[in-house]
Amino acid sequence: MCTELSVSDSDSYFDECTLVCAPAFRKLVSVLRDRSTAALKSAFRRYRGGRRWHVMSSTGFAPPSNRPEENSTMNGRTSESEPSGLNAGLRKGSVFNKPLDLDDLLINELGQFGRYQITNLLLLSVPLIMSAFMSEYIFSAATIPHRCRIAECGEVGQDNLFEPAWVLDAIPAADTNTGFASCSRFQSTGNGTLNSCPANLFTTTTTDCNGEFVYSRDNSVVYDFNLGCQEWIRTLAGTLSSVGTLLVLPITGYVSDRFGRKAALIISVFNLALMGLIRAFSVNYPMYLALQLLQTTLGAGTFSSSYIFATEFVGPRFRVLTGATCSSMFAVGQAILGGVAWLIQPWRYMIMALHIPCFLILGYYWLVDESVRWQLSKGKYAEAKATLEIVARVNKKQISEKSFHALMNPPQQPDISETGVDEPTLIQGIWSSRVLLRRVCTTPIWWITTTFVYYGFFTAVLILDRVGRKPTMCTGFLFSAACNFAFAFIPQDLATVRLVIYLLGKFGISMVFTSLYLFTSELYPTKYRHSLLAFSSMVGRIGSITAPLTPALMEYYAGIPSLMFGGMGILSGILVLTQPETLGTKMPDTLAEAEAIGSPESMRQPA
Repeated sequence: MCTELSVSDSDSYFDECTLVCAPAFRKLVSVLRDRSTAALKSAFRRYRGGRRWHVMSSTGFAPPSNRPEENSTMNGRTSESEPSGLNAGLRKGSVFNKPLDLDDLLINELGQFGRYQITNLLLLSVPLIMSAFMSEYIFSAATIPHRCRIAECGEVGQDNLFEPAWVLDAIPAADTNTGFASCSRFQSTGNGTLNSCPANLFTTTTTDCNGEFVYSRDNSVVYDFNLGCQEWIRTLAGTLSSVGTLLVLPITGYVSDRFGRKAALIISVFNLALMGLIRAFSVNYPMYLALQLLQTTLGAGTFSSSYIFATEFVGPRFRVLTGATCSSMFAVGQAILGGVAWLIQPWRYMIMALHIPCFLILGYYWLVDESVRWQLSKGKYAEAKATLEIVARVNKKQISEKSFHALMNPPQQPDISETGVDEPTLIQGIWSSRVLLRRVCTTPIWWITTTFVYYGFFTAVLILDRVGRKPTMCTGFLFSAACNFAFAFIPQDLATVRLVIYLLGKFGISMVFTSLYLFTSELYPTKYRHSLLAFSSMVGRIGSITAPLTPALMEYYAGIPSLMFGGMGILSGILVLTQPETLGTKMPDTLAEAEAIGSPESMRQPA
């Protein structure tokens, strides 16, 4: 009607044209606006998603689709066959179909490595450093030069002059640091004095020391408990330390997954400090050994608790850096341990100086927030919201109400009371999942090999986020294996070549060690992460327990230990290839998400 109006008649008919055309024009504009908005949203999602479709972003929009029912959802008209609200438009059957996950929130709103995460990592670096203090038995139970006490020359007790002028007249010469034997002496035919004990008082027949020794210094349990020439008893401290670690890690993992990361951390450090402090007052060596076993049994979970705690708070982009920093803090702790042992010589005071500060970790109950990833996995949404608000405030960020709603209202799971099926336990969950069972059988072998061969941090940092976890670990295992095989056939007289090959092999297995914690933790879901990481580490202690025994095989062939190390490296390198790559994937929160690692839908666009 409007198109038939001439220019001359336009003034007279303008009002009529407006009345007739305005409703139709407004309707046309509305339709075009809705369609253009939907098109813009779809284009934005395609830009953000690339070739892969990910979990729903914090905007609440579903992945783009050509299905008409999803387009109707975008236009505000939800189809009866599709869910409404934040869950609309999600692909059916996807295990990553939560409206929003923690990694999305860290990437898009909170910040992946802001002031809060940096502060949290610095706080957790303290217990990571303290976890190295359990190795102080290396100094407190260190062997010290000793010799037989010669009572015929007037010596009484253990603190006589260690190298008197007549020592080679009474004790056979030997190729040792002292120049004389540690566990034998000549038989005597008479008595002398401290100042005069000539050779004619002794025969050339040797005998043992009968448990009577003189020591060069008194800063070891070897002196206090008279452990001279009892090497196998002295080394029990290290063996029991490995046994205690083997026993405790599954318990710590259960406590962490059941009661929280903070509880596991505080309990572990408190036990470490308490048992260590009591051990400083040991009255005999059996008491010292018993407390060493208790300390590692109750406190060895300090490192793994801190590691899981730290990595669960950061975004995917900074997970490798955080993991490498945790590993480096253990090395810092070892350096501090050596410095304290050098400055404080008496072993009792050294132990007290190391362990008394550990009680300060009790203050972490108020200083450190619980892992929000663990809170979400346990359905503690109120606590998780409070923690996220603290993170946002410290990072000077804001979280939208839509994001809070999406994170706190995940897709409804079937009600256990309605289905009549109990929630599966850890063992049931593993046996019901062939994927998880295969990983549980594979990861402990990696740990055995690593602790067997070693037990370049930042070399792994440079390549883990570039080439991936699998190539890094596989290359490290195979490179170390090649060096061990070469070491077995290099002649003894080529000392420099042997040293270079040894250092190269150590470099390879060190690269694996940095990758191991990160890759293992990324393969398992939040609910079982610490328990299964601890299980792998526990089984891995078989390597650290058996490694000191391998030199005994050198009696048959000098290269047997190196060949064993190389064989384990090849086996572990091959087993790494059986597991999916975790680079670019979200950290799994559920069993289904863990099983789906390696599939296209588990990938996320790098931030």
